[in-house]
Amino acid sequence: MAFGRLERTPGAMPMSDINMTPLIDVMLVLLVIFMITAPLMTSSLKLDLPKTDAAQPSDAPQSIAVALDKDGRTFFGDEALEPAAFAARVAAAAQRNPQTEVQLRADRNVPYGRVAELIGIVQKAGLSRIGFVTEPAAAASGS
Repeated sequence: MAFGRLERTPGAMPMSDINMTPLIDVMLVLLVIFMITAPLMTSSLKLDLPKTDAAQPSDAPQSIAVALDKDGRTFFGDEALEPAAFAARVAAAAQRNPQTEVQLRADRNVPYGRVAELIGIVQKAGLSRIGFVTEPAAAASGS
């Protein structure tokens, strides 16, 4: 008796290779992103832009607050100091930790030359990380 053949045709075999094209695409996109952002990260001046009115400067021991008011007085924290005393205070902070960041606040009406002098004093003391603290754009436009 012939019942016929119970023959099974082999179907498509599963693919055992990894498709590398999506991985290469992701890698190239990341490479382009890093190539574009790398020059932006090497700038020597950092601009701190607080996002809210409640933002407070960090109280971390690796930062000091320096300010110039519209009359040209120099402040270390909240204390007004003469130029010689200010330079000594900054030099002492640089001795404790050379990686200390200076958070600079300057009144809008202070001449650029005065700000440049202050930056020179800070750099001469041995501190090179300087951040400029500003007001949020929304609050500044209301003034």
